[in-house]
Amino acid sequence: MTPRIEAIFIDLGNTLRMLVKDQAHMARARQEIIRMVGTDEDPVAFCVKLDERYKVYRKWAFENMVEAPEAELWTRWLVPEYAPDKIAPLGGELTYQFRQSMGRRVVVENGKEVVAELYRRGYTLGIISNLIGCREIPDWLEADGFSSYFKSVVLSSIFGKRKPDPSIYLEATRRAGVEPANSVYIGDNVERDVTGTRDAGFGMVVIMISAEELARETITDENRPDVIIHEFTQLLDIFPGRNQVNLLK
Repeated sequence: MTPRIEAIFIDLGNTLRMLVKDQAHMARARQEIIRMVGTDEDPVAFCVKLDERYKVYRKWAFENMVEAPEAELWTRWLVPEYAPDKIAPLGGELTYQFRQSMGRRVVVENGKEVVAELYRRGYTLGIISNLIGCREIPDWLEADGFSSYFKSVVLSSIFGKRKPDPSIYLEATRRAGVEPANSVYIGDNVERDVTGTRDAGFGMVVIMISAEELARETITDENRPDVIIHEFTQLLDIFPGRNQVNLLK
C-alpha cells in the first residue's frame, strides 16, 4: 500500500545542489585559507593536505555518526599544528572557505521550479543533509529565495548527528510537525540514505542517481529504495497534489 505522503525532505549535495569545478572560485578560496591560517605554504599543496586530513575526519565522523563543531574540526583534525586559540575563532570562516575550495555549488537544473511546485501542491518541505559548516546553507537559502519553502532544515553541522543516524531524520520531522510514516526522503546514496530513512520509520525513500552510477551499485533488500529517479524533475511525476493519490512510477 502506498503511504500517504504529507512531507518531502530533500538532501543537498548531489540532489538539490551540484558541485561545479570553477577553478577561479576554488583558487580564491584556497588563497583565503592560506591568509587566515597564516602560512606561506603553496595554497594548492596546503589544501591537498587539508583534503587528506578531512578524509580521516570524515571516516571517523561516519563511523560515529556525529559531526564535530567547526572549532574542533580545525583544531583537532585539519590544522592541529597551529595554535588552537588562534584557529578556533576562525573555524566558521575556514570551513566556509574550505568548502568553496572544493568548487562552486549550484542548484540542480529546474531545482527551484520543482521545489516551488511541490510547495504549491501542498507538501510540507524540509532539508536533511550531512554538512560541515553552519553559515553556508542559511546564507544560500536566503540569497536564492528558498527560505520560504522549507519548514524544517536540519544540518549535521548544527544538529551534531549525521545520516544514517535515525535521530537526524526524526528531528527534521519533529520540527516540521509531521509523522515519519507520512514522510519521504529524497537522497542520492543507496546505502546511507536508504538505511537511515528506513530506521527512522519514513514511509518512503527516493534515490536520485545517474544510470551510470546505478550500474556500479549493488542493490540489496537492505538498501533498496522505493523509487529510483535520474532527474530532479521526475519528483513532479511521483508527487501530484496532496488531494491526489501518490503514484510510484
